[in-house]
Order: sequence, then structure tokens, then C-alpha cells
Amino acid sequence: MNKTWNESVRNSLKSANQCNVYFGHKRFHEANFPIKVPLEFAERIDKSNPLDPLLLQILPKETETIKGFLDSPVLDEQYSPVKGLIHKYPSRVLLISSSVCAIHCQYCFRQNFDYESHDILKNWDDIESYLSKNKEVNEVILSGGDPLTLSDKKISKILKKIESISHIKTLRIHTRTAVVIPSRITQELIEILNITKLKVVIVFHINHAQEISDEFVKNIQALRGLTLLNQSVLLKDVNDNAKVLADLSYKLFESSILPYYLHLLDKVSGAERFLISDKKAKEIYKLLQKSIPGYLLPRMVRDEGGESKNLVL
Repeated sequence: MNKTWNESVRNSLKSANQCNVYFGHKRFHEANFPIKVPLEFAERIDKSNPLDPLLLQILPKETETIKGFLDSPVLDEQYSPVKGLIHKYPSRVLLISSSVCAIHCQYCFRQNFDYESHDILKNWDDIESYLSKNKEVNEVILSGGDPLTLSDKKISKILKKIESISHIKTLRIHTRTAVVIPSRITQELIEILNITKLKVVIVFHINHAQEISDEFVKNIQALRGLTLLNQSVLLKDVNDNAKVLADLSYKLFESSILPYYLHLLDKVSGAERFLISDKKAKEIYKLLQKSIPGYLLPRMVRDEGGESKNLVL
């Protein structure tokens, strides 16, 4: 596609009707979590396969209510001493840098988050004061939404603000936008990330090897000097298979990305259909351990809303 990333965001499929016309069926319906699918992602879906693993991630579906599923399953709000900042771990904080995502995944654990009051630029004075006082913090994570839905100019502005705090050494960016809209990796963004004095870690969110396009692989080559990692979510009927996960690890490695985390599903209301039992998850993981080298094995973790993630195995 010969489009700027902004055009790709604007031209995304944003309604059940648009999706049903594009995919040639009537499986989409409007739900509580609005539909949003970039065309680049949609093009990687096999329209003839009703169980396509990419399709299942974006398809709203009525699901049976299961006890334990909540609107805010990881309890972010309880660890937000300052609006826009989440502090669960002593040495690092997470900033809610954007309220927008390039794609709406139906298992998103922050689909009910109060983004409006957590804008980091509006709350920057309080955030900077908090960070300045908490000198044990050496890493800032940009999350959201998705930080790469911000303009390059705004990202540069945020980085300069973080750089001004002397004890912050590492910047981590969590993004799915760069995967679903590869043109988001602009030359300006590459330069911003390569010249900052901060040590930069980019954590992509990729659940299936089918999501990795040639354009994405080509564009991230300019970021190879940075630390590139991936985190996935273990999802029923999407990637709940050791071979699928092994294929993903190998494809990531070919692209200079190391597998980092394999998350068990955050139990957000509406995502019940993606749930895999702990027993099955452990069986899959043990098979995965046997099939790939240790350096390609992501750590399987669960976030239970506490102060740290729990290793499952």
C-alpha cells in the first residue's frame, strides 16, 4: 500500500457494515467495544476461512458471562498515584501516552479505561514532579492505547521531557500499531529513536506469524540497533497450539525480534471466548519448550492485578 500511516488510520474499517461488505459475510455486529481494523491488517486475513486467526481477534461476538471477568482486570487505577502514570514496579513506571489504538482487538484489557483523565501531556507537571522525587525509577514505559498513534513530533516532545530527568535511563515502547500499520515506522521516527540518549526497548504485540508482513520486516531493519522484543497473548482458536507458537518464535527471530512474554488472557468482560484453561496452557507451553531453543522461548505469565506479573511455569 502506498499510503501514509495517517491515511491508513483514517481509512480503517470502523463499522460492522464496512467489515461485512469487505469480508463478504454478515458475521460482524456492533458491540460495546467499537470495531476498528486497518486495511493492511484486513488484507492479511483469509476471507474464505471463518476461523482465520487474525479475523477471530477483531470479530465481536456474543459470549457467555463467566465469573471473574471484570471491566478492569489488572487494576491499573489502583496503582496510579498521578493521573497518566501507573507505578506497579519499584524501578519502572508506565505512562498512558495515548488513548488511541490503530486496531481494536476484542480481548483488549484496557477497553474500559478512563483515558480522558489520564492524558500525560495535560498531567505532565505532576508526572515530572513524581518522577523527580522517585529516584529509584530508571525506566519509563510508553503504553496506551498505543504510543505510536501519536505524531512523531509529539513522541519527540515526550522523549525530551523524559530525557530531562537524569535518573531515567531506559525508554520502553509497547506497540501494536507498528505491526498492523507498518508504514508507521517513518524515517523521522527512526531518527528520533536512534538519537535519543535513552536506551530504547520496543515491545511489539504479535500473536501469530501471519501478522508479520514483508513491509513490517523491511521497515524494522532500521531499528536493529535497538532492543526489539515481542509479547503475545495466548488466545483460544488463535494461537493455542505449540506449533503455531513455535512458528511465531522463529518468524520473530528471522525479523531480529526476540520473544519476551506469552500472556495468559487478562479476564476483561467480553473476552470470555478467548479463555484457555491453565491446564491446557501448561500443556501447550511444555510442548513449546521441547520444540524450540531456550532463547526463543517466551516466559508465560499472568497479570493478576498485583504489583508484579506471575510466572506460570
